[in-house]
Amino acid sequence: MPQKVRIALDAMGGDIGASVVIPGAAISLTRHPDTEFLLFGDRALIEPQLAKHPAVKAASRVIHTDVAVGMNDKPSQALRRGRKTSSMWLAIDAVKKGEADVAVSAGNTGALMAMARFCLRMLAGIDRPALAAVWPTTRGDSVVLDLGATIGGDAHHLMALAVMGSAMASALFDLERPTVGLLNIGVEEMKGGEEIRAAAELLRSADLPQLDFIGFVEGDGIGKGAADVIVTEGFSGNIALKAAEGTARQLSEYLRSAMARTWRSRIGYLFAKGAFKALRDKMDPNKSNGAVFLGLNGIVVKSHGGTNADGFAYAIDVGYDMVRYDLLTKINQMLNRDGSALGPAPAAQEAVS
Repeated sequence: MPQKVRIALDAMGGDIGASVVIPGAAISLTRHPDTEFLLFGDRALIEPQLAKHPAVKAASRVIHTDVAVGMNDKPSQALRRGRKTSSMWLAIDAVKKGEADVAVSAGNTGALMAMARFCLRMLAGIDRPALAAVWPTTRGDSVVLDLGATIGGDAHHLMALAVMGSAMASALFDLERPTVGLLNIGVEEMKGGEEIRAAAELLRSADLPQLDFIGFVEGDGIGKGAADVIVTEGFSGNIALKAAEGTARQLSEYLRSAMARTWRSRIGYLFAKGAFKALRDKMDPNKSNGAVFLGLNGIVVKSHGGTNADGFAYAIDVGYDMVRYDLLTKINQMLNRDGSALGPAPAAQEAVS
Protein backbone atom coordinates (compact mmCIF):
# COMPACT_ATOMS: atom_id res chain seq x y z
CA MET A 1 0.00 0.00 0.00
CA PRO A 2 1.60 3.32 -1.06
CA GLN A 3 2.19 5.99 1.59
CA LYS A 4 0.77 8.56 -0.82
CA VAL A 5 -2.18 8.09 -3.15
CA ARG A 6 -1.16 9.45 -6.54
CA ILE A 7 -4.15 10.73 -8.51
CA ALA A 8 -3.98 11.70 -12.19
CA LEU A 9 -6.53 14.38 -13.07
CA ASP A 10 -7.78 15.21 -16.55
CA ALA A 11 -7.77 18.96 -15.96
CA MET A 12 -9.40 19.66 -19.34
CA GLY A 13 -12.32 17.26 -18.94
CA GLY A 14 -15.93 18.21 -18.31
CA ASP A 15 -18.03 21.21 -19.21
CA ILE A 16 -15.76 23.70 -17.42
CA GLY A 17 -12.37 22.02 -16.98
CA ALA A 18 -9.64 23.39 -14.73
CA SER A 19 -11.88 25.91 -12.97
CA VAL A 20 -13.79 22.97 -11.43
CA VAL A 21 -11.02 20.35 -11.34
CA ILE A 22 -8.51 22.37 -9.29
CA PRO A 23 -11.00 23.66 -6.68
CA GLY A 24 -12.37 20.13 -6.44
CA ALA A 25 -8.87 18.82 -5.83
CA ALA A 26 -8.46 21.43 -3.08
CA ILE A 27 -11.60 20.22 -1.31
CA SER A 28 -10.58 16.57 -1.56
CA LEU A 29 -7.06 17.35 -0.36
CA THR A 30 -8.44 18.71 2.93
CA ARG A 31 -10.09 15.31 3.50
CA HIS A 32 -7.14 13.26 2.27
CA PRO A 33 -3.87 15.13 2.88
CA ASP A 34 -1.88 12.04 1.86
CA THR A 35 -2.72 12.73 -1.80
CA GLU A 36 -0.49 13.81 -4.66
CA PHE A 37 -1.88 15.06 -7.98
CA LEU A 38 -0.67 14.82 -11.55
CA LEU A 39 -2.52 17.52 -13.51
CA PHE A 40 -2.76 16.97 -17.26
CA GLY A 41 -3.86 19.90 -19.38
CA ASP A 42 -3.12 23.39 -20.62
CA ARG A 43 -0.64 25.00 -18.23
CA ALA A 44 -2.01 28.46 -19.05
CA LEU A 45 -5.43 27.42 -17.70
CA ILE A 46 -4.20 25.31 -14.80
CA GLU A 47 -1.65 27.63 -13.19
CA PRO A 48 -4.04 30.56 -12.50
CA GLN A 49 -6.26 28.10 -10.63
CA LEU A 50 -3.29 26.68 -8.71
CA ALA A 51 -2.38 30.21 -7.63
CA LYS A 52 -5.72 30.34 -5.79
CA HIS A 53 -5.08 26.99 -4.10
CA PRO A 54 -1.49 26.86 -2.82
CA ALA A 55 -1.98 23.58 -0.98
CA VAL A 56 -2.93 21.85 -4.23
CA LYS A 57 -0.02 23.52 -6.00
CA ALA A 58 2.39 22.14 -3.40
CA ALA A 59 0.95 18.65 -3.84
CA SER A 60 0.83 18.70 -7.65
CA ARG A 61 2.87 18.36 -10.79
CA VAL A 62 1.57 19.84 -14.05
CA ILE A 63 2.08 18.00 -17.35
CA HIS A 64 1.25 20.32 -20.22
CA THR A 65 -0.91 19.48 -23.20
CA ASP A 66 -3.29 21.70 -25.09
CA VAL A 67 -5.14 18.74 -26.64
CA ALA A 68 -8.52 18.03 -25.05
CA VAL A 69 -11.23 15.49 -25.89
CA GLY A 70 -14.48 17.24 -26.76
CA MET A 71 -17.64 16.37 -24.86
CA ASN A 72 -19.37 15.52 -28.15
CA ASP A 73 -16.51 13.55 -29.73
CA LYS A 74 -17.29 9.97 -30.68
CA PRO A 75 -15.02 7.36 -29.05
CA SER A 76 -13.39 6.57 -32.38
CA GLN A 77 -12.70 10.28 -33.00
CA ALA A 78 -11.22 10.66 -29.52
CA LEU A 79 -8.89 7.72 -30.10
CA ARG A 80 -7.73 9.06 -33.45
CA ARG A 81 -7.23 12.65 -32.37
CA GLY A 82 -6.31 12.32 -28.72
CA ARG A 83 -4.33 9.13 -28.38
CA LYS A 84 -1.00 9.81 -26.64
CA THR A 85 -1.57 13.60 -26.72
CA SER A 86 -4.83 14.52 -24.95
CA SER A 87 -5.18 15.27 -21.25
CA MET A 88 -7.58 12.33 -20.94
CA TRP A 89 -5.21 9.82 -22.51
CA LEU A 90 -2.18 11.05 -20.57
CA ALA A 91 -4.03 10.74 -17.25
CA ILE A 92 -4.97 7.14 -18.04
CA ASP A 93 -1.49 6.36 -19.36
CA ALA A 94 -0.01 7.56 -16.06
CA VAL A 95 -1.91 4.72 -14.37
CA LYS A 96 -0.62 2.22 -16.93
CA LYS A 97 2.97 3.38 -16.39
CA GLY A 98 2.65 3.19 -12.61
CA GLU A 99 3.11 6.94 -12.20
CA ALA A 100 -0.42 7.28 -10.75
CA ASP A 101 -2.66 4.93 -8.78
CA VAL A 102 -5.94 6.18 -10.28
CA ALA A 103 -7.15 8.53 -13.02
CA VAL A 104 -10.17 10.83 -12.62
CA SER A 105 -11.92 12.62 -15.49
CA ALA A 106 -15.16 14.53 -16.00
CA GLY A 107 -14.78 14.16 -19.75
CA ASN A 108 -16.79 12.40 -22.44
CA THR A 109 -17.92 9.02 -21.04
CA GLY A 110 -17.66 7.09 -24.31
CA ALA A 111 -14.23 8.48 -25.06
CA LEU A 112 -13.01 7.80 -21.53
CA MET A 113 -14.20 4.20 -21.72
CA ALA A 114 -12.62 3.64 -25.14
CA MET A 115 -9.30 5.18 -24.14
CA ALA A 116 -9.17 3.37 -20.80
CA ARG A 117 -9.96 0.06 -22.44
CA PHE A 118 -7.42 0.58 -25.21
CA CYS A 119 -4.67 1.80 -22.87
CA LEU A 120 -5.15 -0.37 -19.78
CA ARG A 121 -6.70 -3.49 -21.34
CA MET A 122 -9.21 -5.77 -19.62
CA LEU A 123 -8.73 -8.09 -16.68
CA ALA A 124 -8.67 -11.82 -17.42
CA GLY A 125 -12.18 -13.19 -17.86
CA ILE A 126 -13.79 -9.77 -18.41
CA ASP A 127 -14.83 -8.83 -21.94
CA ARG A 128 -16.24 -5.33 -21.32
CA PRO A 129 -15.86 -2.61 -18.67
CA ALA A 130 -18.73 -1.40 -16.53
CA LEU A 131 -19.51 1.81 -14.67
CA ALA A 132 -20.23 1.19 -11.00
CA ALA A 133 -21.27 3.74 -8.39
CA VAL A 134 -22.31 3.88 -4.76
CA TRP A 135 -26.08 4.53 -4.63
CA PRO A 136 -27.61 6.00 -1.43
CA THR A 137 -30.59 3.97 -0.18
CA THR A 138 -32.97 4.00 2.75
CA ARG A 139 -30.89 1.34 4.52
CA GLY A 140 -27.42 2.65 3.71
CA ASP A 141 -25.53 2.35 0.40
CA SER A 142 -25.52 -0.12 -2.46
CA VAL A 143 -23.23 -0.63 -5.46
CA VAL A 144 -25.13 -0.36 -8.76
CA LEU A 145 -23.69 -1.33 -12.16
CA ASP A 146 -23.56 -0.97 -15.16
CA LEU A 147 -24.58 2.70 -15.30
CA GLY A 148 -23.86 3.18 -18.98
CA ALA A 149 -20.37 2.04 -19.98
CA THR A 150 -21.75 -0.32 -22.66
CA ILE A 151 -25.18 -1.21 -23.98
CA GLY A 152 -26.69 -4.67 -23.65
CA GLY A 153 -25.14 -7.79 -22.21
CA ASP A 154 -25.47 -11.55 -22.28
CA ALA A 155 -25.62 -13.82 -19.24
CA HIS A 156 -21.82 -14.10 -18.96
CA HIS A 157 -21.47 -10.31 -18.95
CA LEU A 158 -24.11 -9.91 -16.24
CA MET A 159 -22.39 -12.57 -14.15
CA ALA A 160 -19.09 -10.70 -14.53
CA LEU A 161 -20.83 -7.52 -13.33
CA ALA A 162 -22.09 -9.40 -10.28
CA VAL A 163 -18.58 -10.59 -9.38
CA MET A 164 -16.96 -7.17 -9.89
CA GLY A 165 -19.74 -5.33 -8.07
CA SER A 166 -19.40 -7.75 -5.17
CA ALA A 167 -15.68 -7.04 -5.00
CA MET A 168 -16.38 -3.31 -4.82
CA ALA A 169 -19.08 -3.73 -2.16
CA SER A 170 -16.87 -6.08 -0.16
CA ALA A 171 -14.05 -3.54 -0.19
CA LEU A 172 -16.16 -0.46 0.53
CA PHE A 173 -18.66 -1.88 3.00
CA ASP A 174 -16.42 -4.49 4.66
CA LEU A 175 -18.78 -7.34 3.75
CA GLU A 176 -17.59 -10.93 3.56
CA ARG A 177 -20.41 -12.04 1.22
CA PRO A 178 -22.42 -9.13 -0.28
CA THR A 179 -25.97 -9.80 -1.44
CA VAL A 180 -26.51 -9.45 -5.21
CA GLY A 181 -29.73 -8.87 -7.13
CA LEU A 182 -30.44 -8.62 -10.87
CA LEU A 183 -32.58 -5.62 -11.84
CA ASN A 184 -35.73 -6.89 -13.55
CA ILE A 185 -39.37 -6.00 -14.24
CA GLY A 186 -40.52 -8.44 -11.56
CA VAL A 187 -39.20 -10.81 -8.93
CA GLU A 188 -40.79 -13.95 -10.41
CA GLU A 189 -38.44 -16.38 -12.15
CA MET A 190 -40.34 -16.22 -15.47
CA LYS A 191 -40.06 -12.39 -15.72
CA GLY A 192 -37.58 -10.54 -17.91
CA GLY A 193 -35.66 -11.24 -21.09
CA GLU A 194 -33.74 -14.37 -21.96
CA GLU A 195 -30.36 -12.90 -21.01
CA ILE A 196 -31.33 -11.90 -17.49
CA ARG A 197 -33.05 -15.23 -16.80
CA ALA A 198 -29.96 -17.06 -18.06
CA ALA A 199 -27.73 -14.87 -15.86
CA ALA A 200 -29.85 -15.77 -12.84
CA GLU A 201 -29.46 -19.44 -13.63
CA LEU A 202 -25.69 -19.04 -14.01
CA LEU A 203 -25.39 -17.29 -10.66
CA ARG A 204 -27.53 -19.88 -8.91
CA SER A 205 -25.65 -22.84 -10.36
CA ALA A 206 -22.20 -21.28 -9.81
CA ASP A 207 -22.95 -20.70 -6.10
CA LEU A 208 -19.94 -18.41 -5.81
CA PRO A 209 -18.58 -18.23 -2.25
CA GLN A 210 -17.83 -14.50 -2.50
CA LEU A 211 -21.41 -13.36 -3.11
CA ASP A 212 -24.97 -14.20 -2.07
CA PHE A 213 -27.30 -14.12 -5.08
CA ILE A 214 -30.84 -13.27 -3.92
CA GLY A 215 -32.61 -13.26 -7.30
CA PHE A 216 -34.41 -10.45 -9.10
CA VAL A 217 -34.93 -6.90 -7.80
CA GLU A 218 -37.51 -4.47 -9.19
CA GLY A 219 -36.77 -0.81 -9.89
CA ASP A 220 -38.10 0.43 -6.55
CA GLY A 221 -35.72 -1.99 -4.83
CA ILE A 222 -32.72 0.16 -5.76
CA GLY A 223 -33.76 2.99 -3.45
CA LYS A 224 -34.86 0.53 -0.79
CA GLY A 225 -31.42 -1.08 -0.75
CA ALA A 226 -32.85 -4.50 -1.57
CA ALA A 227 -29.32 -5.82 -2.17
CA ASP A 228 -25.75 -4.71 -1.51
CA VAL A 229 -25.09 -4.99 -5.25
CA ILE A 230 -27.67 -4.43 -7.99
CA VAL A 231 -26.73 -5.57 -11.48
CA THR A 232 -28.12 -4.47 -14.83
CA GLU A 233 -26.84 -3.79 -18.33
CA GLY A 234 -25.77 -0.25 -19.26
CA PHE A 235 -28.88 0.94 -21.10
CA SER A 236 -31.35 0.36 -18.27
CA GLY A 237 -28.73 1.27 -15.67
CA ASN A 238 -28.15 4.69 -17.19
CA ILE A 239 -31.89 5.33 -17.43
CA ALA A 240 -32.30 4.38 -13.76
CA LEU A 241 -29.46 6.72 -12.77
CA LYS A 242 -30.77 9.72 -14.74
CA ALA A 243 -34.33 9.10 -13.52
CA ALA A 244 -33.16 9.04 -9.89
CA GLU A 245 -31.12 12.22 -10.31
CA GLY A 246 -34.03 13.97 -12.02
CA THR A 247 -36.44 12.87 -9.29
CA ALA A 248 -34.10 14.20 -6.59
CA ARG A 249 -33.98 17.61 -8.28
CA GLN A 250 -37.75 17.55 -8.80
CA LEU A 251 -38.39 16.88 -5.11
CA SER A 252 -35.99 19.66 -4.15
CA GLU A 253 -37.91 22.09 -6.34
CA TYR A 254 -41.23 20.93 -4.87
CA LEU A 255 -39.94 21.48 -1.35
CA ARG A 256 -38.51 24.90 -2.16
CA SER A 257 -41.76 25.99 -3.76
CA ALA A 258 -43.89 24.63 -0.91
CA MET A 259 -41.77 26.31 1.77
CA ALA A 260 -42.04 29.72 0.08
CA ARG A 261 -45.79 29.57 -0.60
CA THR A 262 -47.19 31.17 2.58
CA TRP A 263 -45.87 32.97 5.65
CA ARG A 264 -46.83 29.96 7.79
CA SER A 265 -44.79 27.62 5.63
CA ARG A 266 -41.83 30.02 5.85
CA ILE A 267 -42.04 30.01 9.64
CA GLY A 268 -42.36 26.21 9.60
CA TYR A 269 -39.25 26.01 7.46
CA LEU A 270 -37.27 27.98 10.05
CA PHE A 271 -38.17 25.43 12.73
CA ALA A 272 -37.38 22.48 10.46
CA LYS A 273 -34.38 24.02 8.69
CA GLY A 274 -31.95 21.39 9.98
CA ALA A 275 -34.14 18.52 8.83
CA PHE A 276 -34.60 20.04 5.37
CA LYS A 277 -30.85 20.58 5.05
CA ALA A 278 -30.24 16.93 5.90
CA LEU A 279 -32.80 15.88 3.31
CA ARG A 280 -31.30 18.18 0.67
CA ASP A 281 -27.82 16.83 1.37
CA LYS A 282 -29.06 13.25 1.11
CA MET A 283 -30.67 13.93 -2.29
CA ASP A 284 -27.77 15.97 -3.70
CA PRO A 285 -26.46 14.12 -6.80
CA ASN A 286 -23.06 15.77 -6.34
CA LYS A 287 -22.52 13.75 -3.17
CA SER A 288 -22.92 10.53 -5.14
CA ASN A 289 -20.65 11.72 -7.95
CA GLY A 290 -17.92 9.44 -9.20
CA ALA A 291 -18.42 6.11 -10.96
CA VAL A 292 -15.64 3.52 -11.29
CA PHE A 293 -14.82 1.71 -14.54
CA LEU A 294 -14.61 -1.89 -13.39
CA GLY A 295 -12.94 -4.65 -15.39
CA LEU A 296 -9.87 -2.68 -16.41
CA ASN A 297 -6.30 -3.46 -15.44
CA GLY A 298 -6.20 -0.15 -13.58
CA ILE A 299 -8.56 2.25 -11.80
CA VAL A 300 -10.38 5.01 -13.69
CA VAL A 301 -13.13 7.18 -12.17
CA LYS A 302 -15.74 9.06 -14.21
CA SER A 303 -17.19 12.29 -12.84
CA HIS A 304 -20.31 14.00 -14.19
CA GLY A 305 -19.31 16.47 -16.88
CA GLY A 306 -21.46 19.27 -15.47
CA THR A 307 -20.57 18.83 -11.80
CA ASN A 308 -19.33 21.62 -9.55
CA ALA A 309 -16.17 21.66 -7.43
CA ASP A 310 -17.88 19.85 -4.55
CA GLY A 311 -19.07 17.11 -6.90
CA PHE A 312 -15.65 16.69 -8.51
CA ALA A 313 -14.12 16.44 -5.04
CA TYR A 314 -16.40 13.49 -4.31
CA ALA A 315 -15.24 11.81 -7.54
CA ILE A 316 -11.63 12.24 -6.41
CA ASP A 317 -12.62 10.78 -3.02
CA VAL A 318 -14.01 7.70 -4.79
CA GLY A 319 -10.69 7.22 -6.59
CA TYR A 320 -8.81 7.62 -3.33
CA ASP A 321 -11.00 5.03 -1.63
CA MET A 322 -10.60 2.53 -4.47
CA VAL A 323 -6.82 2.72 -4.06
CA ARG A 324 -6.83 2.55 -0.27
CA TYR A 325 -9.28 -0.39 -0.29
CA ASP A 326 -7.09 -2.14 -2.90
CA LEU A 327 -10.00 -2.72 -5.29
CA LEU A 328 -7.99 -4.33 -8.10
CA THR A 329 -6.58 -6.99 -5.79
CA LYS A 330 -10.05 -7.74 -4.45
CA ILE A 331 -11.49 -8.13 -7.98
CA ASN A 332 -8.60 -10.37 -9.03
CA GLN A 333 -9.13 -12.54 -5.97
CA MET A 334 -12.82 -12.94 -6.78
CA LEU A 335 -12.00 -13.76 -10.39
CA ASN A 336 -9.41 -16.31 -9.20
CA ARG A 337 -6.90 -14.05 -10.99
CA ASP A 338 -7.26 -15.81 -14.35
CA GLY A 339 -10.98 -15.24 -14.77
CA SER A 340 -11.78 -18.88 -14.13
CA ALA A 341 -14.55 -18.02 -11.65
CA LEU A 342 -16.69 -16.83 -14.58
CA GLY A 343 -16.21 -19.73 -16.94
CA PRO A 344 -15.54 -19.23 -20.68
CA ALA A 345 -16.60 -15.91 -22.19
CA PRO A 346 -18.35 -15.69 -25.59
CA ALA A 347 -16.07 -14.84 -28.49
CA ALA A 348 -18.08 -11.87 -29.82
CA GLN A 349 -17.01 -8.34 -28.90
CA GLU A 350 -18.95 -5.16 -29.34
CA ALA A 351 -17.62 -2.48 -31.67
CA VAL A 352 -16.66 1.01 -30.49
CA SER A 353 -18.27 3.64 -32.70
